[in-house]
Amino acid sequence: MFDSERADQVNYASIAVSIPPDASRTVGQVQWPTSSPGDPRLNFVTVSAEAAEKPAFGAALAAAAKKPRARGRVLVFVHGFNNRFDEAVYRFAQIVHDSGAPGAPVLFSWPSRGSVSLEAYKEDAESAAQSRDAFSQVLDAIAATPNVKEVTVLCHSMGCYLTFETLRARAIAGRIGAKIKNVLFVAPDVDADSFRTQLHDMGAVRPGFALFVSRDDAPLKLSKSLHGGAIRLGGIDPDQEPYAAEFRREGVELFDLTRLHGRAHSRAFDDVTTVMSMIQARLVGEQQGTGGVSRRQGAALR
Repeated sequence: MFDSERADQVNYASIAVSIPPDASRTVGQVQWPTSSPGDPRLNFVTVSAEAAEKPAFGAALAAAAKKPRARGRVLVFVHGFNNRFDEAVYRFAQIVHDSGAPGAPVLFSWPSRGSVSLEAYKEDAESAAQSRDAFSQVLDAIAATPNVKEVTVLCHSMGCYLTFETLRARAIAGRIGAKIKNVLFVAPDVDADSFRTQLHDMGAVRPGFALFVSRDDAPLKLSKSLHGGAIRLGGIDPDQEPYAAEFRREGVELFDLTRLHGRAHSRAFDDVTTVMSMIQARLVGEQQGTGGVSRRQGAALR
């Protein structure tokens, strides 16, 4: 539906994805079709994809948030570097399905180039930074939607940079949003020292932050070198100071995924039996993601 070009405004869409039975797939992975349109018995298949206006998005989200599974909760996903729109849609569908996470799912997709190169990384970083206002608009639209009581933001890699910069700007403006309860950072490609300072500057009235880190995350080690040796938040040792004491004092939860199997940068989404249960427990324990949006596009998943 959308390419990697930046848009002048947020675009909305509604997308329905069919997921094959667990007996026919490897849980924690996306089963891509080898040819279009795919076999719903074996593959993820797009059932419908339609553009929507903002009022229609609000109405769909209000209806989804009212359903028993959501109970007024919304789960927003912000993807990372090197993610095409279709990849973000299917990955989020997999996360929601495999985790059983409560809440109406909303994907915020920003214009990633969807390729791996130094130039693409720099362009993605610029696109993420330029998407802050759009993401803030989306958070406002979600908070203003009837039946929505609380919002959890789940972000990955560079998407965590976009998320944190957006929330920091909102905090400075005094409107971070009371409905945003939890922020889950998975393999965050964020400057660790800047996060420490800026988190403190956000003040006490802020969402609860949970960090999912891996000390063996090779992409984040590469990102560290690209940023002049600045330590990336997703690659810290959670037992090392000053992180351990400072994050404990700030109420930041740390989950060390280093010992888990799978690719370090995405193992949080691959290992459904451990990390997904952490996310689900966090969401359900708080008590207090169907709609979607993006600067480039958005998707409502059901």
